[in-house]
Amino acid sequence: MTKNQKKLRCGITTGTCCTAAALASARLLFCVCGNKENGQEEAVNLRLPGGSQMQVPVFMSERTDDFAEYYVVKDSGDDPDVTNHAKIYAGVRILPDETEPQKDWFCDEERKGLYLTGEEGIGRVTREGLPEKTGQAAINPVPRKMIFGAVREVLKLADVSERVLITVRIPGGEELAERTFNRKLGIVGGLSVLGTTGILEPMSEKAIVDTIETEIRQRAAAGEKNLLLTPGNYGRGYVSEYLQLDMDSSVKCSNYIGETIDLAVSYGMERILLVGNIGKLVKLAAGIMNTHSKVADGRREIMALYTFLAGGSRELAEKIMSCINTEEMIPLLEKAGLREAVMEKLQEAIDSYVRHRGGSKVTIAVMLFSEHFGFLTQTKETAELLPYFTGRNERKDET
Repeated sequence: MTKNQKKLRCGITTGTCCTAAALASARLLFCVCGNKENGQEEAVNLRLPGGSQMQVPVFMSERTDDFAEYYVVKDSGDDPDVTNHAKIYAGVRILPDETEPQKDWFCDEERKGLYLTGEEGIGRVTREGLPEKTGQAAINPVPRKMIFGAVREVLKLADVSERVLITVRIPGGEELAERTFNRKLGIVGGLSVLGTTGILEPMSEKAIVDTIETEIRQRAAAGEKNLLLTPGNYGRGYVSEYLQLDMDSSVKCSNYIGETIDLAVSYGMERILLVGNIGKLVKLAAGIMNTHSKVADGRREIMALYTFLAGGSRELAEKIMSCINTEEMIPLLEKAGLREAVMEKLQEAIDSYVRHRGGSKVTIAVMLFSEHFGFLTQTKETAELLPYFTGRNERKDET
C-alpha cells in the first residue's frame, strides 16, 4: 500500500497466523489434504474476512495420536508490530469423552463440541468492557470466527464426531505484552489475538482508534460518565502535575480528537474534559479534528488570523506567520499586550467546534497550556466540569 507517498508492505494479523496454524494442525491430525507424502503441510490457503485469499507458510511443531500443532512465523510487513517474527502456535486436540469443557473456553456457535482457548503467552481478560468475558483468553471475535471456521470445515470433510479443542499460544508473549496497551486495558499475562480483515496495514490508524474505543467501552461498562482526554505525553504530564487529576481515568486520544468525541458520545459519556498543548489543540479553532501534521497543520495561519481579529496589526500577524511553533508566538502576543485577547478568541472558536462535534448529549470542556508558559486558556464549560474530575462537590471557580 502507499502511505504518505511511500510504498509500504502489508503484513498478516495474529488472527491470520492462528487460523493458518490451526487449519494445518486439523488437516494433519485428521489426515486431510496434506501437501507432502508424509501428510505435512508447507503452506495453507486462507479466505480472509474481506473476501481475498492468502497463502501462509506453516511449520509443524508436534504430532501425536490425538494432537497436532503447527506454527506460523508472523510477518508484520512494514508495521512496527511487537509480534513481528514471533512464532504463533495453534494446536488441535481430540478430547477424551470424560473431559468437561472449562467455563473459560470459547464454544463454536455452529458446531457443538468445538472449543477454543489460549495458553502460553496469550493474555487473560480481567475487566469488563472487552469482547471477551472476564477470565477468557484475549482472542478477539473476528479471529475466533476465522479459527473456528477453518477447523470446522476440516472436521466436516473428515466426518469427525469427536469433541475438539483448539489451543493457541505465543512463547514469550508475556514479555512482548509489556510493550503494548494490554495491561492498561485489563489484559494480563500475555498478548491479544487481533485482526478484523486478516491483513495488517503498516502503522494502522485503525488500530489506534480501536484501542481508544476499547478504553472508552470499558469505562462505559463500569458505569462511568466522565471522560478525561489527553492527546499526548505533554497533556498527561500537565494533568497529573498541575491539575492533580487522576491519570488512571484518562484516555490518550492521540491525534484522533474528533473520532474520540464521536466514540464517547456513542458510549453514553456525559462530560468530556480535553487537556492538551496549544501546539496541537490550536487546530481545533479551525475545526481540524485530526491534528496530525500530515492531515492538516495551519497553526501559524490560525494564530495569525485570531491575532488580527483580536486587534493585532498586520505586521504582528506576519511575525506570527514566520514563527516555527506556537511557543515562539506567545512572547510576541505578550509583548503586544494581546495574549489574553487572542486566547479568548481561540477558546470561543474551539468551544464552538467541539460543541458542534459532540452535539447536545455531552458537555465538552477544553484546556490549553504551553510547555513553557503553563496555562493559557479554557472553554467556558471548564469550571463547571472540573469538579467531576477532581472528586470535589463544589464548583471550581478558577483554574
